[in-house]
Amino acid sequence: MNRSCAGRALLILFIVATHAAHAQQPQPQQARARGSKGEGVPNFTVRAGYRVDLVAENLGEARFIEFSDKGVLFVSQPRTGVILALTDADNDGKYDKPAKFVTAKPSVHCMDWHEGWLYFTQAINGSVSKARDGNGDGVADEVVEVLPAKTFPQGVGHPFRAILLTDDAMYVGVSDPANLTEDVNAETKRIYRFATSTNEKSVFASGIRNAMKLRVRPGTGEIWGCDQGADGFGKKFGDERGNQPITDLNPPEELNHYVLGGFYGHPYIVGNRVPRPEFADRPDVRDHAAKTIPPAWSFPAHWEPEGFTFIEKNYFSNHTGDMFVAFHGPMSSSTEERVGCRVERILFDATTGKPYGTLTIVNCLTPDGTAALGRPVDCVEAPDGAILFSCDQTRRIYRISRPG
Repeated sequence: MNRSCAGRALLILFIVATHAAHAQQPQPQQARARGSKGEGVPNFTVRAGYRVDLVAENLGEARFIEFSDKGVLFVSQPRTGVILALTDADNDGKYDKPAKFVTAKPSVHCMDWHEGWLYFTQAINGSVSKARDGNGDGVADEVVEVLPAKTFPQGVGHPFRAILLTDDAMYVGVSDPANLTEDVNAETKRIYRFATSTNEKSVFASGIRNAMKLRVRPGTGEIWGCDQGADGFGKKFGDERGNQPITDLNPPEELNHYVLGGFYGHPYIVGNRVPRPEFADRPDVRDHAAKTIPPAWSFPAHWEPEGFTFIEKNYFSNHTGDMFVAFHGPMSSSTEERVGCRVERILFDATTGKPYGTLTIVNCLTPDGTAALGRPVDCVEAPDGAILFSCDQTRRIYRISRPG
């Protein structure tokens, strides 16, 4: 088979293999029942049975969010190197008078609360630190470097370092520094594990492009995360900016269950073990496909999943065990339509423990799909069971709750 025929065959294979992901593309909006919105909320489309309220604004920057065990809401601000600590002092449902919990930590981004400490990463120098506030004034009294600078490759391109603490280990994700780099033996594109007792470093999983957050699924020891696909899938077939019908829908974004020793395909393989066109002629591409663990669920291309949270409380009916995911949504289509820019609920089967469907809870696009009214970054479950999501476009935090 000549290279032209091989390329066409590869394209057909990919379209068939990712049909499920394409079927999830947004459909034209029709008249239907809607949820409710509070004062100051943009004209988001809210699913019936839910309400969205504005709970924090004028933050300057609002990226990843995390709660302490006492209900303090932390907000990372990587550009200024600050983590804010927000509280609802008057119990009016809004977070006010933010304090600067930590400062002078450039590129501070992903966080996790564990045993009284807020752990956070700094991609710019490849370190991990932890902080805590002893007197309750919102400012950290202790800031301790857990892993020193240059423990990981310094962040460029995708300066994000996912972090997860468990009872026996700390996990840190290191993204691909560019859209797509080929060297699978580099120290990037991996999730590292550090034993709690010794800080011994080992590779937990590989083949990762840009997983910004890691969490354990409630009731299990399973580690989950979303990974973003690389752009330019159709370039080899002639796609170019403004005319990229193949790249518009490929490759899918991924929801992965990460396991010890697992390989997840990047940069060679995407979706359901489909080789990227750039590497289709590699003699070992089939070997890479054979060892690739496919996504547990595929999202539409370029939706850009960032933060997420599992649901542990019974605040929402029949939601326990499901996941809320924030999709940041870049301008990725060759048309003028935007993609992503929403919060989705991922439904998990209680028997199999696997995802089986999705529901759009908050759509931040205009009804015609041409503009974004917000770009969600992260989701977290509040102490009362409601869901908060951050938005770096509006520099705000919103609350998803039950109507009334």
